[in-house]
Amino acid sequence: MVRSSEWEGSVTESINTIYLLFSAYLVFVMQLGFAMLCAGSVRAKNAMNIMLTNVVDAVVGTLSYYLFGFAFAFGSGTHSNPFIGTGFFALSGIPNDSYDYSYFLYQWAFAIAVAGITSGSIAERTQFGAYLVYSFLLTGFVYPVVAHWLWSSAGWLNPNHSQPLFGSGAIDFAGSGVVHLVGGVAGLWGAVVEGPRIGRFDAFGKGMPMRGHNATLVVLGTFLLWFGWFGFNPGSFNRILVAYPDAPSQGNWTGAGRTAVTTALAGSTAGLVTLFGKRAIAGHWDALDVCNGLLGGFVAITSGCAVVEPWAAVICGFVAAWVLMGLNVAALWLGYDDPLEAAQLHGGCGVWGLLFTGLFAEEELVVQAYESGEIGVRRPFGLLMGGGWSLMGAQATEVASVVAWVSITMGPLFYVLHRLRLLRTSVEEELAGLDISSHGGYAYEDHEEGSHHRGQYAPHFSGDYTRLQEG
Repeated sequence: MVRSSEWEGSVTESINTIYLLFSAYLVFVMQLGFAMLCAGSVRAKNAMNIMLTNVVDAVVGTLSYYLFGFAFAFGSGTHSNPFIGTGFFALSGIPNDSYDYSYFLYQWAFAIAVAGITSGSIAERTQFGAYLVYSFLLTGFVYPVVAHWLWSSAGWLNPNHSQPLFGSGAIDFAGSGVVHLVGGVAGLWGAVVEGPRIGRFDAFGKGMPMRGHNATLVVLGTFLLWFGWFGFNPGSFNRILVAYPDAPSQGNWTGAGRTAVTTALAGSTAGLVTLFGKRAIAGHWDALDVCNGLLGGFVAITSGCAVVEPWAAVICGFVAAWVLMGLNVAALWLGYDDPLEAAQLHGGCGVWGLLFTGLFAEEELVVQAYESGEIGVRRPFGLLMGGGWSLMGAQATEVASVVAWVSITMGPLFYVLHRLRLLRTSVEEELAGLDISSHGGYAYEDHEEGSHHRGQYAPHFSGDYTRLQEG
């Protein structure tokens, strides 16, 4: 006969597992959001290519994360160390007392999101094979190492490490740095090595308009990403049925609800600020820029979503909008071309999110998120909330470490691919469009030669390319 305590434990574990699986499904929906956002943000002649790269990011990332990534991120054993995991390759030893299949699935959904971020930076000019190479390395090695630093109890930046950095450890609750900054910096190096798309800048270095072809897809993708973010941020509690001893009527269910609120507030504030900011700068209401501004707010709040009050989330979104708009101006001035603004959005707003957490984290909420509300526990918290410099120092260290790590791994990879002529497509293929040159046809059945979808280029490039290939 099953004792009542054992039954209650089984029910608790079941509910926690269902919560984590549901959160994983929400995060996976973000892959569809990335696909729609990317497809709408490029020209019609490259829509099939960018959608296929999103599919490839998911399927290649699944295998690489299964074989190596989860082990490097969370593997533990006799050789456990603060830098990289050393066990659980191909899920050997899973499930165990620490991790089960649902946890792997949740972390997998995060891993494949990183590659989706990077693909946007190098869109419309990259050979398809290059996606296979960088996606495998990014999800199987580069990202998992950073995840180990922050999210494994053995990681040197983890707040629950036996000797946390500066007595604090870095707070990156859902991944402004682990996910978004990693993807943004990787995309930055890819775009820098490849150079801008043909026609993006004129002979004098002046930026030329090269807008995406479908605002409907961009808006659809934005809302799908918003929906998925409610699994990304609140789901990072991992366990929902955890009561706080200092407030028995509250628990992780309260924290998850507040986290969803801070997420919505930061994104909405950033979207609204971008709406009026771009109206003042450009003189018109721009739907596409508002969507990116909204996403910038989500990226920024992802680090501190569980440890700040709702009013602070409004500040986070307000600043994130200006960070994104400022970086876009700087990118144009520097001649940097990123079709999805991925490096500016995920990288720049990710940095702001980490620093924002170091400024506004509340001590009580930090204890709830990382100590399950244990009574009598003290933890470093936000500088502007009276918590001193410990947390801010750890946050700044995370920024520097992530940028350095991704730069020394992904930068050389893109450079080697470039030197081997495996990275960028030829001029003829780029002008014709990657759909016809690499995939045998267009994403849209009625996409005819000479249609306005192909922008300012000569209307017969795709036809000339096809006739050339046919001899």
